[in-house]
Amino acid sequence: MRDETQPAPGAGLRFHECGPARDDVPLPDGRVRFGVLGPVTAEDENGAPVALRGPMHRAVLARLLLARGRVVPVTDLVDDLWVSPPAGAVAAIRTFVAALRRSLEPGRPPRTPARLLVTRGAGYLLQAGPDDVDAWRFERAVTAAATMQPPAALAALDEALSWWRGPAYADFRDAAWTRADRARLAELRLQAAERRAQARLDLGRAADAVPDLDEHVTAHPWREEGWRLLALALYRTGRQGDALAVLRRARALLAGRLGLDPGAALRALESDILRQAPHLDRRDAAEEVWARATLAYDRLAPGRSRVRLESAVGLLRNLAVTGPGGLQEAREQRAAAVAAAERLGDPELTARVIGAYDVPAIWTRADDPGQAAAVVTAAEHALSALPAAGHDPVRARLLATIALESRGARHRRPRACAEQAEALARALDDPALLAFALNGVFMQSCRRTGQARARDAIGAELVTLATRHAMPTVRVLGHLIRLQSGAAVADFPAADRHAAAADELARRHDLPLATVFTDWYRALRADVAARAPVARAERAYRAAAARSDRAGMPGLSVGLLPLALLGLRLRHGLPPVDEGGWGPYEPWVRPVLEPGRAALGDVPEPPADLLAEAMWTLLARAALTAGDRAAMARARDALAPAAGEWAGAASGVLTFGPVTEHLRQLDAGLSPDAPGTRLLTF
Repeated sequence: MRDETQPAPGAGLRFHECGPARDDVPLPDGRVRFGVLGPVTAEDENGAPVALRGPMHRAVLARLLLARGRVVPVTDLVDDLWVSPPAGAVAAIRTFVAALRRSLEPGRPPRTPARLLVTRGAGYLLQAGPDDVDAWRFERAVTAAATMQPPAALAALDEALSWWRGPAYADFRDAAWTRADRARLAELRLQAAERRAQARLDLGRAADAVPDLDEHVTAHPWREEGWRLLALALYRTGRQGDALAVLRRARALLAGRLGLDPGAALRALESDILRQAPHLDRRDAAEEVWARATLAYDRLAPGRSRVRLESAVGLLRNLAVTGPGGLQEAREQRAAAVAAAERLGDPELTARVIGAYDVPAIWTRADDPGQAAAVVTAAEHALSALPAAGHDPVRARLLATIALESRGARHRRPRACAEQAEALARALDDPALLAFALNGVFMQSCRRTGQARARDAIGAELVTLATRHAMPTVRVLGHLIRLQSGAAVADFPAADRHAAAADELARRHDLPLATVFTDWYRALRADVAARAPVARAERAYRAAAARSDRAGMPGLSVGLLPLALLGLRLRHGLPPVDEGGWGPYEPWVRPVLEPGRAALGDVPEPPADLLAEAMWTLLARAALTAGDRAAMARARDALAPAAGEWAGAASGVLTFGPVTEHLRQLDAGLSPDAPGTRLLTF
């Protein structure tokens, strides 16, 4: 190679990509983005190409990028960049580095330390961030896609493969020092192409996969996975003869050129095609319609990212009620959708994307508190960016979202948001929006104890609204709220009717997650049944917990089983058992299990949720055991509004018995002449 002082043709070409590192999104000041998936390039924080001067400068940069954040000694640079190094090779390297520093950090004042390309001992280090090199992002994207559901995997792989602009390190294809990394990246690229084809097949898009797979096997005839996928795609598009011909072509190539028989996967596929094995075609009629609809959308509305983003949230809303896998995937992809909307810089779009996820919510503890907080922050930002006038529907949805995602909070803002959302929805006369707003009001209805009857009114309105306007998921929500409210006041016949109604709607409309809550309720019923054996109730609780553990709702499942069993034992006068795994309930359980070890004044106020009464009764029990009158008074004040309810039963899941019994014990303990405390069973 020879040094050139002028930029080579093409030096500084931009590399293009999608998603979080889009070209139209500026980098933070001073950041530089590098590309090696093609010719070696760089661009500054404004997306402008960085002039990398001549081939030797680009070679030094490429060699430092290849080191992936490790120091490269000057002697290694000399050995790699020249076959027969000239006498002034070390000085030349220093010249190239100095020129690169001026290009990469043009605003750096003279004689100040370099930030990006730094000297370390007898070598150099390029301090690129993990998101600043396209190859590094590509590797992470492909790895992450392996654990995603097909829709997300396909999107991730489409994006990652679009980052390639040619062979890796295309300027240095003949250099020995790039050989290993080029081979590794090329193999990863082929794997990504095959995984993308598999995702298309999993989504019923076989016809969409055929052209790319045909090109793939032509360019890489020794990759048996490519042949297998192509044959399967052809079979699923009704081309059985072509599928068999492809497998026989693969057999002929492997035998004729390499003297090998096809592997087990190809042999099994050929056998399955010959006998038309049912498992080869996984699509039913609904999947066929879905596949054709998505193909039509891609054909007729390409590149309309805003429309696609809003459509995707609608799909996620439906996915969330299909079962555990759907709920978890929807939760993860919702966060990505909100982030994508924010990156587009359109506050109205962001507001619509956030507000469109109006999935009914019955449990007052978040499954992912971190994500919930992030959604609240995004909703508040979108709300503040909306024009002061107009946009009432989307404003109401943002307010309802804040109320829903702030479940368990005691500060005023979420409750105020719920009230504003309800007022806007009623004024707009929008049934779906009103249902969403009422769900937010429900989530903020636990700010004090004893609110079961108020929540029952919310549930009754939701049932009426949903019945009139054919909203089955909202109707299920209403029945579950009324189930909880009936259990709270020990109106178990009414709660039974609502449980049965929720189960019937879940069966009719394929909403399996609803039965997670009715399963827990039936365990509670076994617990409170007259003369029911403790062992029977315990078995019912354990069975309900096993099912909810698989439901993808950690906010419901974590700590709930030991808490239910603790209530069961205490109500029957049995000593408490420390089963561990108390999760968020630990601060109120521990003083009961280990009396005297913690100051009861330090026990926090419970979250404003459906188990608040249960937590207060635990504090009451610990206070009575310790003779702590201040803690007794604190618990009594909190529990007094719930005098007509059963502690914990507002959850529809468990109970610590009638609140009146706890209040009676507290009154006895607080009386001036109380000789001592005797804990009752009930």
